[in-house]
Amino acid sequence: MDDSEMAADALRFALSAFPSAAVTVLHVVGGATSYMGAATSLAVADDVDAAAAELAEPVFESARAIATENGRELTTTVGLGSPAKTIINHAEEYDLVVIGRHSNTIASRLLLGNVAETVARDAPIPVTIVR
Repeated sequence: MDDSEMAADALRFALSAFPSAAVTVLHVVGGATSYMGAATSLAVADDVDAAAAELAEPVFESARAIATENGRELTTTVGLGSPAKTIINHAEEYDLVVIGRHSNTIASRLLLGNVAETVARDAPIPVTIVR
């Protein structure tokens, strides 16, 4: 889950469509590069895992609020690296991936790729894309 409304909608869908399922929210902190914004701080962090957890916490706070609104609990986990690759690498630990579809600009899609599209194409388990 990122901090987008599409990701929040995907979480709401997962919580309502699968009322008895254990839900885990994965937030991926991108590797430190010049175009990854706040993630560049990871390059100089003494403890990369702690820095990634700190960057993920606002997203997890939002996810926990959505879960509470739905009378549910969830677990959280932080990944590090490319969002699509990290989601795919974690996928075998779960039964289903639920992901929001982002309406990226053409330039953004060419530069960064489309995470939902890549995950749907390459994940080893079923993927539901929420619009």
